[in-house]
Amino acid sequence: MADANRVYIFDTTLRDAEQTPGASLTAREKLEIAHQLARLKVDIIEAGFPVSSNEDFEAVRRIGQEVEGPIICGLARAVPKDVERAGAALQGASRPRIHTFIGTSDIQLAGQLRKDREEVLKMAVESVEQAKSYCDDVEFSPLDATRTEPNYLYEIIAATIAAGATTINIPDTVGYAVPEEFGAMIARIIAEVPNSGDAIISVHCHDDLGMAVPNTLSAIKKGARQAECTINGLGERAGNTSLEEIVMALKTRQDYFNFDTEVVTKEIVSTSRLVSRLMGIVVQPNKAIVGANAFAHSSGIHQDGVLKQRDTFEIMDPKDVGLEATEIVLTARSGRAALRHRLEVLGYELDQAKLDKVYEKFLELADKKKEVFDEDLIEIFLDNPGEGIAYYELKSLHAVSRTGDVPSATVRLSIAGGEPVEGVAQGDGPVDATYEAIHRALASHPLEDDDIQLDDYAIRAITSGSQALGEVTVHLSRSGEQARGRGVSTDVIEASARAYVDALNRLAAKNAKEQHQTV
Repeated sequence: MADANRVYIFDTTLRDAEQTPGASLTAREKLEIAHQLARLKVDIIEAGFPVSSNEDFEAVRRIGQEVEGPIICGLARAVPKDVERAGAALQGASRPRIHTFIGTSDIQLAGQLRKDREEVLKMAVESVEQAKSYCDDVEFSPLDATRTEPNYLYEIIAATIAAGATTINIPDTVGYAVPEEFGAMIARIIAEVPNSGDAIISVHCHDDLGMAVPNTLSAIKKGARQAECTINGLGERAGNTSLEEIVMALKTRQDYFNFDTEVVTKEIVSTSRLVSRLMGIVVQPNKAIVGANAFAHSSGIHQDGVLKQRDTFEIMDPKDVGLEATEIVLTARSGRAALRHRLEVLGYELDQAKLDKVYEKFLELADKKKEVFDEDLIEIFLDNPGEGIAYYELKSLHAVSRTGDVPSATVRLSIAGGEPVEGVAQGDGPVDATYEAIHRALASHPLEDDDIQLDDYAIRAITSGSQALGEVTVHLSRSGEQARGRGVSTDVIEASARAYVDALNRLAAKNAKEQHQTV
């Protein structure tokens, strides 16, 4: 049975989260995520729905045999062929579990199953008994429990526990519940079902009303000891309970909840990023715990406080979830404390007079840019004569790409404010041709070399519609130095050229820093 102060984490990323539109995974990808979930030390991995496809069957089979540590679970409807298929997939697993379910609300019975309560009760009991013939660990879920008539719900829970279910999961399948109501429901189940103490009570919440996490936490306070979650809160429709939010809420507010998990929280960010990459679903920047902004500060007041004492504006240490440190984002809202801190990190020391001077110029630039990067600070600090004027400037771009013709581009660049130089080139595509034309323009300048490598190129739409702004990010390297560049335009070719030139300017700023330090 469950430890009094232990909450078991049931991860269904490989099953329920995979139902997110466009998020299907191969068996190999599922196995990769499962190994990471084992490093995260979740208690149970719901590896898939074996009857749904041969690939899902194979994924459950391989995870059961190759992933050590967590219980490996396969999902099955309360139908003999489903349970049989799950049993076959889990054969040979060291810690198998079969999770079987059936709808129990009158809406489900009449609208989908077309069966009465007695038939459904019989199917539920028989599916648990059949699952029990394959493994000792059996979980049963009365689907749409939050809209099920209470006395019938108590009856079916009691009957499935008597049939051998070791975990009873209460799903808020359509995200209908609210926290106080859901917590009270769990308390009533524990009080009204005579044999409820013979099984672990679990909850599985959906986020249709944005209450999956608070519903789950409310249920834990009222006696649930297993939380069914997904990484990044992914799942059907609006998603499931977010694993990282549940785990860190219990850890951070241990004084209130008084419950622990076995999760290795330092693996949270790496797990989140792996799932995001393999499923192709970007984590929203303001997502709690794992979003890009979760430990980022741009307000001057917040930055000053965090730099003086982290817990003034952070309730969690970023290192606890696998991040290196708090991120100080320099924008027009940043104050002198954040600016001084960032320059000191870059190796520059400055007195108050110098700080005031640099800060004025920083604000001028910050008013023009969304974010000020390290290379910008270096240029400001060094007080370059050309400050505010790019060393490289894109004067004009003409790119041609037609079906059947080789793409070509003509680029004119100004270097250090001199007369423009021009490059003309062809390429595999208009972007390739544009970048080759930039190389040729640089090569034509007597003081420039052409030892520049394009290490990475990425493009994304940052607005919607047919005239969406395209954002291009590139990473360039030259003589061991690396720099990132960004360009934005409704024309992706122009955005690509601007990103490349932006990176060139950042390389130039780094070179200026090296020369300053040498002197």
